[in-house]
Amino acid sequence: MDATTLPPSTLERETSDERAGPVDLLTSSAEREMQRSPGAERAGALLGPVKVVHAYWLAGMSCDGCTVSVTGATAPSVEDLLIGRLPGVPRVVLHHPVTSVESGDAFMRNYELAAEGKLNAPYVVIYEGSIANEALAAETGGYWCAMGSETVPKPIPTTTWLKRLAPGAAAVIAIGTCATWGGIPAAYGNPTGAMSVMDFLGKEYLSALGLPIINVPGCSPVGDNFTETVAAVLLFLNGLGPLPEFDELGRPAWLFNQTVHQRCVRAGFYEEGTFAERYGDPECLVEIGCWGPVVQCNITSRGAINHVGGCMNTGGICIGCTMPGFPDRFAPFYKRPPGTIVSSTTSRTVGSFVRPLRRITMQFQNREPRWDKERSVPSGWGNVPEPGPLKKGMHYFYEKLQHHNAAQPGRTTKEERYDDGYEVAGVRSGESAPPEQLA
Repeated sequence: MDATTLPPSTLERETSDERAGPVDLLTSSAEREMQRSPGAERAGALLGPVKVVHAYWLAGMSCDGCTVSVTGATAPSVEDLLIGRLPGVPRVVLHHPVTSVESGDAFMRNYELAAEGKLNAPYVVIYEGSIANEALAAETGGYWCAMGSETVPKPIPTTTWLKRLAPGAAAVIAIGTCATWGGIPAAYGNPTGAMSVMDFLGKEYLSALGLPIINVPGCSPVGDNFTETVAAVLLFLNGLGPLPEFDELGRPAWLFNQTVHQRCVRAGFYEEGTFAERYGDPECLVEIGCWGPVVQCNITSRGAINHVGGCMNTGGICIGCTMPGFPDRFAPFYKRPPGTIVSSTTSRTVGSFVRPLRRITMQFQNREPRWDKERSVPSGWGNVPEPGPLKKGMHYFYEKLQHHNAAQPGRTTKEERYDDGYEVAGVRSGESAPPEQLA
């Protein structure tokens, strides 16, 4: 018999059924999940009492950049969450208006089941984009952002879906600056009355687990910041981890407790008072418009995707896109922030003393001790000048401080023997072989 006609083995068939189950594209994925036994799949892999969590993605006034950034996450990846690869983290069933397989009534049925409380698993709500004031659009019979329709063809605003789903959600997560703070759609002069999820649901809102709104800002956010936060919240939901630490604005504290400048690859230039004068220069970017010293974000340490890139890492300035005041409080962009008049001037003044002193130390640390004895540097690449008397004098006192209360090379010590028999050989001055024997 041709090998290609052999039926699949029992193990192969059972593994396939346990992982995916029968696929019926005429029904909603939520209904398919209710027909499955969550505990039957990959026994032992999904730890904890909660095996499956539904994630309902809603989009308001958004450019979809948040969705794009999350699909590029790697630690953990979206795939890790969707197949339940992370120990202790329930498998996520994602209902997304772009990435879901089903469409039309079958797709909207997913949201209806959650709103009606008919799911057999907990769910979280993820909101991307700012929330427009639908009352303004309703005055003329229109709407701003909608998904699905009622029995009579009438679009259902996504804000309505948020109102329906939020009370029963285990958590509501706002992704991106538009959802967390209002962002660009809420900038001065906008006609939509746009606001954040936190502004819309209010201070008193608590999820079914007692959680306020969780905010993961960024325009667009670092994908790993979002997936890592989701994984941490799901571990808590499953009873296998503590509630992650969030700051007073609902941001993951471990991701947003430092400024861009504190982890910036260019911060050392600021300390020495050297600043870029034009884009493309390697020095600190503060004087050509960078707001990094006052912006809470980890883009410089984590990178944009897969620990690669990031605004300042690739020569771009920080315009404060993770902050609640963005964009109005950071305008005009690409202009020197007023605070640098004091801070960078002070840094430049101090740096004018620090830089030369460091260069003197660098010059001596770039020399072998043998070169000082021979007064010659055998480099064929270029001439290495001998330090002058002033630099030698300064370095002499520098080394005195360096070895104060510490042993230094060439010291004379006696042999030491410990009670357990361990022996430290003595060191006598001039014991090393002279340079001529090493030639």
